[in-house]
Amino acid sequence: QVQLVESGGGLVQAGGFLRLSCAASGRTFSSYNLGWFRQAPGKELEFVAAISWGGSNTYYADSAKGRFTISRDNAKNTAYLQMNNLNPEDTAVYYCAAVRGDNLSSDKDYDYWGQGTQVTVSS
Repeated sequence: QVQLVESGGGLVQAGGFLRLSCAASGRTFSSYNLGWFRQAPGKELEFVAAISWGGSNTYYADSAKGRFTISRDNAKNTAYLQMNNLNPEDTAVYYCAAVRGDNLSSDKDYDYWGQGTQVTVSS
């Protein structure tokens, strides 16, 4: 079993940046692919980015390409989401999640979820 805890959210002005962290417990962290999702008020859960278990492959939603970078440090049982050039449309609760399967953009396939961290971008 994997437990995930997000941190690093907050209030930032448009054009600013944040780095989210996802700390995992459990010995099998490095065997899971990891994803970041977000949910804005009144909207469905949305895929943001994912990274393979070894970190060699990364995937991004179109909205994140060129601005966000996903990474992981298996020695520290932690994953990160560096978010640059934020805009108000990025305002949402951000969740990290872990999955053993390969369908990394589908939230329904993920096995474990964190509690989320709020990101608010002011204009």
